[in-house]
Amino acid sequence: MERRNVNRDFWRGKRVLVTGHTGFKGAWLSLWLLEMGAQVIGYALPPYTERDLFALCRLEDSMTDVRGDVLDAPLLESTLSQYRPEVVFHLAAQPLVRLSYREPKRTFETNVIGTLNLLEALRRTDSVGSAVIVTSDKCYENRNTPRPYRESEPMGGYDPYSASKGCAELLTASWRRSFFAPGGSGDCRTAVASARAGNVVGGGDWSADRLVPDCIRALEAGEPIGLRNPGAVRPWQFVLEPLAGYLMLAEDLWSAPETCCEGWNFGPDPEQMATVGMVAERLAGLYGGGRVVCAGEAQAPHEAAILLLDSSKAKERLGWFPRLSLEETLRFTAEWYRDYRKGAGEICRSQIAAFERRTQVEGDL
Repeated sequence: MERRNVNRDFWRGKRVLVTGHTGFKGAWLSLWLLEMGAQVIGYALPPYTERDLFALCRLEDSMTDVRGDVLDAPLLESTLSQYRPEVVFHLAAQPLVRLSYREPKRTFETNVIGTLNLLEALRRTDSVGSAVIVTSDKCYENRNTPRPYRESEPMGGYDPYSASKGCAELLTASWRRSFFAPGGSGDCRTAVASARAGNVVGGGDWSADRLVPDCIRALEAGEPIGLRNPGAVRPWQFVLEPLAGYLMLAEDLWSAPETCCEGWNFGPDPEQMATVGMVAERLAGLYGGGRVVCAGEAQAPHEAAILLLDSSKAKERLGWFPRLSLEETLRFTAEWYRDYRKGAGEICRSQIAAFERRTQVEGDL
């Protein structure tokens, strides 16, 4: 399939539910949908801080903002029943590996039972044509090899977060085959797919124990950037890259569900991989300078040394492709954190417009 873009005409006027809309990726997705003319309904817990992207962009003024936990099944179901979305993106999650060691039960409840509640709500709603369940690249049984993982490989997970995402994938596959179109029992017309992305970076992420927010906090404080594992290799990608994949997948689920109801990888090309240390050094330089130091921990929880995705299926069958080089990804990210006080929403809209104009990856680091 030829490379394609997100179809803005498809989204104009569509009623779209985004769970986790107050989170980093959820806020970017909500903003993009609003820019394309969609009617966006969000369902999530409140943002953690006043600097979260959702709060800075004042998205509550432009969309329906429902505050609720995905563990509250009655409220979640009543939200779908009341607003009757046509497309659903499920991003609500406990998204942090290290937090999952401290709160394993809560992690499994949110990521597995929360997904179950959403799928059950979809079964009882006749308005939804397509639903994308977002999990993580960490859903795979990671053997720490340089070979990228394909969608057909087994689910797994060393830490509670990764295992919970593997469980969410298995749950989604089971419910899809059993209850949803095409092929499931009953008369539910919703087409369901899952989506897995790599390490996503971009402006507006203030989560703890993530590289970019940790770097920015250190740079703002004039302190050295301390890295736990500078040699770890990650598949870095700008936040709009996988979001474009989710949007394209939802479009195709709507028009051709028989070809898309499965799991999908949306990761950068192998040449876009880089170590944690390299990314921190370059981000500091683009931000305006800073020092990077190794700050290993005794008795640190296990973290994967390498995890890569094979996204050839999305390229061949959806026409999705990575657009930004790693250099551009870090430049966009540093620009946002340098200038967000001047207008976070304006920067985001400018970056969305620039991203949509791009048709191919150009020069890298």
